[in-house]
Amino acid sequence: MGMRICVLTGSPHLKGTSNTLAEEWLRGAQAAGHTVERCDCARLNLHPCLGCGHCGMDGSCVHRDDGDGVLETLLQADMVLFVTPIYYFGMNAQLKTMIDRFYARNAALAEKHMKAAVIATAWDDNETVMKAFAAHMEALFDYLQFERCGMLLARGAGTVEMMPQRYRQKAYDMGRRL
Repeated sequence: MGMRICVLTGSPHLKGTSNTLAEEWLRGAQAAGHTVERCDCARLNLHPCLGCGHCGMDGSCVHRDDGDGVLETLLQADMVLFVTPIYYFGMNAQLKTMIDRFYARNAALAEKHMKAAVIATAWDDNETVMKAFAAHMEALFDYLQFERCGMLLARGAGTVEMMPQRYRQKAYDMGRRL
Protein backbone atom coordinates (compact mmCIF):
# COMPACT_ATOMS: atom_id res chain seq x y z
CA MET A 1 0.00 0.00 0.00
CA GLY A 2 1.30 3.45 -0.91
CA MET A 3 2.11 6.24 1.46
CA ARG A 4 0.24 9.49 1.97
CA ILE A 5 2.67 12.27 1.17
CA CYS A 6 2.40 15.97 1.93
CA VAL A 7 4.46 18.16 -0.40
CA LEU A 8 5.24 21.63 0.94
CA THR A 9 6.39 23.96 -1.84
CA GLY A 10 7.61 27.47 -1.22
CA SER A 11 8.33 29.10 -4.56
CA PRO A 12 6.09 31.92 -5.79
CA HIS A 13 7.10 30.95 -9.35
CA LEU A 14 4.72 28.25 -10.58
CA LYS A 15 6.97 27.41 -13.53
CA GLY A 16 10.26 27.96 -11.70
CA THR A 17 13.02 25.48 -11.05
CA SER A 18 11.96 24.16 -7.65
CA ASN A 19 8.35 23.66 -8.76
CA THR A 20 9.58 21.96 -11.96
CA LEU A 21 11.56 19.48 -9.88
CA ALA A 22 8.63 19.06 -7.49
CA GLU A 23 6.43 18.06 -10.45
CA GLU A 24 8.99 15.44 -11.54
CA TRP A 25 9.20 14.07 -7.99
CA LEU A 26 5.39 13.95 -7.79
CA ARG A 27 5.22 12.04 -11.07
CA GLY A 28 7.67 9.49 -9.71
CA ALA A 29 5.91 9.12 -6.36
CA GLN A 30 2.51 8.72 -8.02
CA ALA A 31 3.96 6.16 -10.46
CA ALA A 32 5.13 4.22 -7.40
CA GLY A 33 1.56 4.14 -6.07
CA HIS A 34 1.70 6.90 -3.47
CA THR A 35 -1.00 9.49 -2.79
CA VAL A 36 0.31 13.04 -2.86
CA GLU A 37 -1.22 16.26 -1.56
CA ARG A 38 0.58 19.46 -2.46
CA CYS A 39 0.43 22.53 -0.24
CA ASP A 40 1.72 25.58 -2.08
CA CYS A 41 2.87 27.81 0.77
CA ALA A 42 3.44 30.79 -1.53
CA ARG A 43 -0.25 30.85 -2.42
CA LEU A 44 -1.73 30.14 0.99
CA ASN A 45 -2.91 32.63 3.57
CA LEU A 46 -0.19 32.09 6.19
CA HIS A 47 0.88 34.26 9.08
CA PRO A 48 4.18 33.80 10.92
CA CYS A 49 4.45 32.16 14.31
CA LEU A 50 4.43 34.77 17.05
CA GLY A 51 5.87 32.51 19.73
CA CYS A 52 2.91 33.53 21.88
CA GLY A 53 2.29 30.06 23.31
CA HIS A 54 -1.45 30.06 22.52
CA CYS A 55 -1.12 26.62 20.90
CA GLY A 56 0.72 25.09 23.85
CA MET A 57 2.74 23.19 21.23
CA ASP A 58 -0.20 20.83 20.87
CA GLY A 59 -3.20 22.72 19.61
CA SER A 60 -4.52 25.34 17.29
CA CYS A 61 -2.59 28.48 16.45
CA VAL A 62 -3.82 31.93 17.42
CA HIS A 63 -3.87 32.70 13.69
CA ARG A 64 -6.95 31.54 11.83
CA ASP A 65 -5.47 30.95 8.41
CA ASP A 66 -4.47 28.14 6.06
CA GLY A 67 -1.69 26.95 8.38
CA ASP A 68 -4.08 24.85 10.48
CA GLY A 69 -5.22 22.93 7.41
CA VAL A 70 -1.66 22.33 6.28
CA LEU A 71 -0.79 20.96 9.72
CA GLU A 72 -3.78 18.60 9.61
CA THR A 73 -2.71 17.39 6.16
CA LEU A 74 0.81 16.88 7.47
CA LEU A 75 -0.38 14.96 10.53
CA GLN A 76 -2.33 12.58 8.29
CA ALA A 77 0.69 11.97 6.06
CA ASP A 78 3.37 9.30 6.24
CA MET A 79 5.93 11.53 4.57
CA VAL A 80 6.70 15.16 3.84
CA LEU A 81 8.65 16.63 0.94
CA PHE A 82 10.05 20.15 1.40
CA VAL A 83 10.63 22.09 -1.83
CA THR A 84 12.22 25.54 -2.00
CA PRO A 85 14.40 27.84 -3.99
CA ILE A 86 17.46 29.02 -2.08
CA TYR A 87 17.38 32.71 -1.16
CA TYR A 88 20.51 34.00 0.57
CA PHE A 89 21.72 30.55 1.63
CA GLY A 90 18.45 29.35 3.11
CA MET A 91 14.91 28.31 2.29
CA ASN A 92 12.58 31.04 1.11
CA ALA A 93 10.28 32.90 3.51
CA GLN A 94 7.09 31.27 2.26
CA LEU A 95 8.23 27.76 3.23
CA LYS A 96 9.96 28.95 6.40
CA THR A 97 6.74 30.61 7.56
CA MET A 98 4.94 27.25 7.37
CA ILE A 99 7.76 25.33 9.02
CA ASP A 100 7.77 27.80 11.91
CA ARG A 101 4.08 27.03 12.36
CA PHE A 102 5.01 23.38 13.05
CA TYR A 103 5.48 24.66 16.61
CA ALA A 104 1.72 24.38 17.14
CA ARG A 105 1.86 20.59 16.68
CA ASN A 106 5.47 19.94 17.61
CA ALA A 107 5.03 16.83 19.75
CA ALA A 108 2.51 15.22 17.40
CA LEU A 109 4.86 15.69 14.45
CA ALA A 110 7.85 14.26 16.32
CA GLU A 111 5.87 11.25 17.56
CA LYS A 112 4.96 10.27 13.98
CA HIS A 113 8.58 9.54 12.98
CA MET A 114 7.63 10.62 9.46
CA LYS A 115 9.73 10.11 6.39
CA ALA A 116 11.05 13.34 4.89
CA ALA A 117 12.90 14.52 1.82
CA VAL A 118 14.08 17.82 0.38
CA ILE A 119 14.39 19.45 -3.02
CA ALA A 120 16.14 22.81 -3.26
CA THR A 121 17.33 24.84 -6.23
CA ALA A 122 19.93 27.59 -6.37
CA TRP A 123 21.21 29.89 -9.08
CA ASP A 124 24.83 29.56 -8.00
CA ASP A 125 26.83 26.46 -8.75
CA ASN A 126 29.36 26.43 -5.93
CA GLU A 127 29.90 24.39 -2.79
CA THR A 128 28.90 27.20 -0.41
CA VAL A 129 25.39 27.89 -1.64
CA MET A 130 23.70 24.83 -0.06
CA LYS A 131 25.78 24.27 3.09
CA ALA A 132 23.75 26.30 5.58
CA PHE A 133 20.43 25.12 4.15
CA ALA A 134 21.44 21.44 4.25
CA ALA A 135 22.61 21.83 7.86
CA HIS A 136 19.33 23.52 8.78
CA MET A 137 17.29 20.69 7.28
CA GLU A 138 19.44 18.04 8.98
CA ALA A 139 18.82 19.77 12.32
CA LEU A 140 15.08 19.98 11.61
CA PHE A 141 14.95 16.29 10.71
CA ASP A 142 16.82 15.35 13.89
CA TYR A 143 14.62 17.53 16.09
CA LEU A 144 11.36 16.21 14.65
CA GLN A 145 12.66 12.64 14.40
CA PHE A 146 12.05 12.51 10.64
CA GLU A 147 13.50 9.60 8.71
CA ARG A 148 15.71 10.90 5.90
CA CYS A 149 14.59 9.87 2.41
CA GLY A 150 16.86 12.03 0.31
CA MET A 151 18.01 15.53 -0.39
CA LEU A 152 18.26 16.83 -3.96
CA LEU A 153 20.29 20.04 -3.90
CA ALA A 154 20.23 21.41 -7.44
CA ARG A 155 23.00 23.96 -7.92
CA GLY A 156 23.31 26.01 -11.10
CA ALA A 157 19.53 25.91 -11.49
CA GLY A 158 18.57 29.57 -11.59
CA THR A 159 16.13 29.18 -14.47
CA VAL A 160 14.42 26.18 -15.98
CA GLU A 161 16.39 26.73 -19.19
CA MET A 162 19.78 26.75 -17.46
CA MET A 163 18.98 23.90 -15.03
CA PRO A 164 20.97 20.78 -15.88
CA GLN A 165 18.60 18.10 -17.23
CA ARG A 166 20.01 15.51 -14.82
CA TYR A 167 18.16 17.17 -11.95
CA ARG A 168 14.76 16.41 -13.49
CA GLN A 169 15.66 12.76 -13.77
CA LYS A 170 17.06 12.68 -10.23
CA ALA A 171 13.84 14.21 -8.88
CA TYR A 172 11.69 11.68 -10.73
CA ASP A 173 13.87 8.78 -9.58
CA MET A 174 13.83 10.03 -5.99
CA GLY A 175 10.02 10.00 -5.96
CA ARG A 176 9.79 6.68 -7.81
CA ARG A 177 12.13 4.84 -5.43
CA LEU A 178 10.03 5.49 -2.33
